[in-house]
Amino acid sequence: MEKVISVSLGEIVLKGLNRKYFEDKLIKQIRKAINDLGYEKIYKEQGKIYIEADDGVFPQITHRLRKVFGLVYISPCIKVEKDMEKIGEAAVELIKNKLAESSYRTFKVETNRSDKSFPIKSPDISRAIGGVILRNFNELKVDVHNPDIYLYVDIKQNAYIYIDRIKGYGGLPLGTNGKGLLLLSGGIDSPVAGFMMAKRGVEISCVHYHSYPFTSERAEEKVKDLAHILSRYMGEIKMYSVNILNIQKAINKNCPENQMTILSRRFMMRIAERIALENDYNALITGENLGQVASQTIYGLNATNRSVSLPVFRPLIGFDKVDIIEIAKDIETYETSIQPYEDCCTVFLPKHPVTKPKVEDIEESEKALDIELLIEDAIENMKIYTIS
Repeated sequence: MEKVISVSLGEIVLKGLNRKYFEDKLIKQIRKAINDLGYEKIYKEQGKIYIEADDGVFPQITHRLRKVFGLVYISPCIKVEKDMEKIGEAAVELIKNKLAESSYRTFKVETNRSDKSFPIKSPDISRAIGGVILRNFNELKVDVHNPDIYLYVDIKQNAYIYIDRIKGYGGLPLGTNGKGLLLLSGGIDSPVAGFMMAKRGVEISCVHYHSYPFTSERAEEKVKDLAHILSRYMGEIKMYSVNILNIQKAINKNCPENQMTILSRRFMMRIAERIALENDYNALITGENLGQVASQTIYGLNATNRSVSLPVFRPLIGFDKVDIIEIAKDIETYETSIQPYEDCCTVFLPKHPVTKPKVEDIEESEKALDIELLIEDAIENMKIYTIS
C-alpha cells in the first residue's frame, strides 16, 4: 500500500478543450506551494491530481494546498492495485486509524468507478467493502443516510481509498484570468476583495495611498502586513505606495468641503489606472460595498467610475458586513485590519460628505485643480515594494 494525497478539482473540470491549460496552471501553483516541503511526484489520473510524498509531511502539504485556488478537496489516500482484497485491507487500515481518533458508530462506503473496464460495479464494490468493515469492526453499523464516517473508493488506473476530504477554496488557478491592481487600504474590506478576485484566477498587485506625515509610518507597515498575509494565497505581490497628501491639500484649498471624499477617490482611481496601464494590469479592484459609507452610494460609485476607463471590479458590492468579516477571519486578515492605525481617508474628512454627487458638479470643481501635475508628482514620488 502506498500513501498519496489526492486533490479534487472544481469548475476546471467543465473547461472542455481549455481544461489542460487550467490543469497545467494548477499543477504549477501546487509545485510552487509545496516545493520546499519535498515531494516525489505530481501526476494526473482521470480527473484528479495526485501527490506522492513522505506521509510525514502530509499535514504541511495539506495546509499549503488549502491556499491554492482551484482545489475543492484535499484527501490523504491509500493507493493500491485494483484488487478487492487489497482495497479491503486499505479500508480496514483507514477505519482503524479513524476509530483511534474518536468514537464513531456508523459508516457508509461510496464508490466512484471511473475505470468502467473494472468488472465490479460501484454499488457492488461498496457492499463488498462494507462487508469487510463490518466483519472487522463489531462496533460499527451501516447508515446510508447520515453516517459518522464516509469511506470513499475511487477506481481509476489505480484504486484510491480515503476518508478525510479537507475543503479547499475552489475557484480558478491563479494567473488564468489576467492581472488586476487592488486598491489596498488598511481596512477589512479591500484585502477580502483582493482574495475574492485572486480566487477567480486574477494575479494581484496592489496600490496603497497614504498621507505621511499626517498618517504614520506604522499605518503603512500595517498595509504591508496585510499584503504579506495575502501573499500566502497569491504568491509574490508588488505594492505601489503613493503619498496623496499634496492632492488632499489642493482639494481642501480649492474645492467644496463636502466633495473632499469623492474628489480624493477620483484621484486614487486615476493614479491606479495610470500605474495599471504602465504595467499591463487589466482591471482595477476595490473593496467598495454599496451604501457602506458616503462615497459608496450608487451616485458616488458612478462619480468615481467616470474618472477612469479601465474596468473596476467590486467583488464585495452586495455583501453584508458580517459576511465580509467572516471571510476576513477565515483568511487571517481580520486581526491586522482592525489595528487602530489611521489611513489617508481620515485626513481632511468632511463633516457632511455629499452622498448624491452629480458628475457635472464634481467635474466643475476639478477645474480648479491641476489634475495632471498632481498625478505626475504623486507617481514620481511613489515607492514600490515586493512582498512575499
